[in-house]
Amino acid sequence: MKRNELDHIDYEILKMLQKNARVPLKEIAERVYLSSPAVSARIDTLMKKGYIEGFHAQINPQVMGYHIKAFINLEVTPQDKKQFYPFIKECKNVVECNCVTGDYSMLLEVLFHSTAELDQFIGELQEYGRTNTLIVFSTSVEHRGLIMG
Repeated sequence: MKRNELDHIDYEILKMLQKNARVPLKEIAERVYLSSPAVSARIDTLMKKGYIEGFHAQINPQVMGYHIKAFINLEVTPQDKKQFYPFIKECKNVVECNCVTGDYSMLLEVLFHSTAELDQFIGELQEYGRTNTLIVFSTSVEHRGLIMG
C-alpha cells in the first residue's frame, strides 16, 4: 500500500486508533459504516503493509517519578558510531535517539528522576563527544501522532 492506496475509511481507522488504540472494533465499524470483521481485516492489512507498527500504552513519566525531561545534542564522530549505537540502545532513560544534521550528529530525548542522574549520564555521553543539554520546563504540545488528511 502506498499513501495514495489509502482511502478515506483507512484514514479514519488510522485516526481513531492513533487517538485510542483500545477503541472497540464495533465503534470504528459504526463510524466508517462497515462491519466489525471488515474493519478487522482492514486493520490487519494496515499492519501487514507497515502503516501500523504497534499498539502502545502511553505512560505518564511524572507519575512514574521522571521529573526531568531533557534534549541532549551530542557530537559523535562517524568512526565512534559503531560503539555508540549499542551503548545508547541499552540506556533505559533514552526515550529517543536521532541522527541529525547540524553542529551535532545526535539528538537524544531523555527522562530522569533527578538532575544528578542527568548529570551523571551526560558525563558518560561525553566519552563520545561534546554535548549541549536543554532541560525542559514545560511542554505546550505533547507528542500527538501523525496528522492525517
